[in-house]
Amino acid sequence: MNGFLLLIPFILIRFGFLSILNKEGLKRAAFFAPLIGREKAAYLFYQISNILIFIYLFFLKITTDSYWFYAGLVTYGLGILLCLASVSNFAKPSENGINLKGLYRISRNPMYVSYFIYFLGCVLLTRSWILLTILMVFQISTHWIILSEERWCIKKFGVEYKNYMNKVRRYI
Repeated sequence: MNGFLLLIPFILIRFGFLSILNKEGLKRAAFFAPLIGREKAAYLFYQISNILIFIYLFFLKITTDSYWFYAGLVTYGLGILLCLASVSNFAKPSENGINLKGLYRISRNPMYVSYFIYFLGCVLLTRSWILLTILMVFQISTHWIILSEERWCIKKFGVEYKNYMNKVRRYI
């Protein structure tokens, strides 16, 4: 089976499900905070690695002949569930605009965490070291994007966001 099929749930959740829940949520999810310094390079790596993940999965096959398949299936399934939950929570922010409910009580960035778990499942299902390398570049660059988002949130939401940062971890 072609690895690109693994992207179908991600696309449906990230774009279809989010737009059904909240049309403005798509705009919010596509927004990138102003970048400074190394964050600009990280953004470039983020976008390139994102594209490479999608393209490279066209050339991969899902392998079903080992325990990696079952580990990948569990990881992939968990990624789908977390992606559904985090997108659902993201679509319904508090009145002030900060997401504080659902998975956002555990992680300030549950969508990014779910993306990593989802794509890690893809890595395990395809057993691709190259895809793993691309995913690691994606995740490292994501960290820099998150730092810019946090700086922007502090500027926009002030003390309330700082209090949130003190209560909830960045990832898990």
